[in-house]
Amino acid sequence: MTFDLPPELRSALDRLAHGKSQREFAHRAETISERYRAGAGSRDAVKEAEDALAYAVTRLPATFAATAAALDAVRDAWPNFVPRTLIDAGAGPGTAAWAAAEQFPALADIRLIDDNRHLRALALACLQVSASPALRDARYDRSDLLAIDGASADMVIASYVIGELAPDRVAGLADTLWSAAAKLLVVIEPGTPAGFACIRALRAHLIARGAHVVAPCPHDRTCPIVDPDWCHFSQRLNRSRAHRQVKGAALSYEDEKFSYVALARELPPHVGARVLAHPRVGKAEASAKLCTPEGMVTATAPRREAERYKAQKGWRWGDAVDWPARPP
Repeated sequence: MTFDLPPELRSALDRLAHGKSQREFAHRAETISERYRAGAGSRDAVKEAEDALAYAVTRLPATFAATAAALDAVRDAWPNFVPRTLIDAGAGPGTAAWAAAEQFPALADIRLIDDNRHLRALALACLQVSASPALRDARYDRSDLLAIDGASADMVIASYVIGELAPDRVAGLADTLWSAAAKLLVVIEPGTPAGFACIRALRAHLIARGAHVVAPCPHDRTCPIVDPDWCHFSQRLNRSRAHRQVKGAALSYEDEKFSYVALARELPPHVGARVLAHPRVGKAEASAKLCTPEGMVTATAPRREAERYKAQKGWRWGDAVDWPARPP
């Protein structure tokens, strides 16, 4: 499954980028990446309106796909969750708000928060052309993330923002985000060891405050993953011709690696296990790495057990699956 940008968002970005130098976009995007790697947050990395557009053209499709994949996993794990209100914390160009409106069309009230004026201006220009009334009417506050203190929404999303903070600020922001989440908090970070470490720390901190994991973990226990391994997932997205040209890429697609956690105030429906890597399929057997309530497990299905073998062969990285496996 792929999660591509909504047509109106893609068209809005194309219009804004029309006539501009793709070489300049590529240069600006690389400069932004260098600033991030040097420790700058979005406020310092995106310094001009052209920076914001270059960031959106090069990175928004991938961060949208990852956020949409995480929210799709939430819907699969908790099908009765129907949020009406949303806070997109650290909204940037509005990526998470767009993804949430796609996955949860009942959303009626959306608030975005970010302190970068260039990203805010770009987001508002795109939101105006959305087919969703909730996106068109969304409120975008230019403010620090801590401004949500005292606010509340059914769902709060912090996508690709927690990792920008100094480690000593993560727990405080986690508390602020959790206090604002009336029902669900979703946090997404890059699928790197550092991104996962941030997710793992936030997960443990909020479970201690009474949160329950909806996804990806099938339990609220201590994370069983041990360094140097890390929990992450991969979402494929299609590249447009312009996207390939700006990124200097030959392939018509890319795979965005991400880590995430979704935390609820109420106990969610049971999830048996989560597939943590692409299954290995051989002539004799199919095997898959699973996270289960009992810890890490390698599930194996011999080829002679045809139905189990076929089912396990069809598992995808990131799927929630029955565990223990149901008899064929």
